[in-house]
Amino acid sequence: MQNNIKGFGISKTIPANEGKTALDNLYNGKLKEYEFHMAGKPSKLKVGDYVYTIFQDMLYGKLQIAQIVEGQNNPESGKSRSLIIVKCPGELFNQPIPKKGHRGTRYFEEA
Repeated sequence: MQNNIKGFGISKTIPANEGKTALDNLYNGKLKEYEFHMAGKPSKLKVGDYVYTIFQDMLYGKLQIAQIVEGQNNPESGKSRSLIIVKCPGELFNQPIPKKGHRGTRYFEEA
């Protein structure tokens, strides 16, 4: 991974139906921030950690968490969730790294 920087955070999969453009916009300067959702309260996550992005089973980069807003409700299910606000543009890795995509949120530590 780029720069041998260690980091902790969560991994989120960008849905294929959103397309590569959605992923690219996180890293190309078109966005200043982006909002990810996470079920419940993040027990281990804090501002300054990262969201690692996966698209088509490849890990592309990371975005630093600027804010965590707890106590929100999912408008579809009514269940509790947190909003994870990240700074854009993020940091792309030198090359994508194979990493299986998933639904939801998983904790992740960069080696």
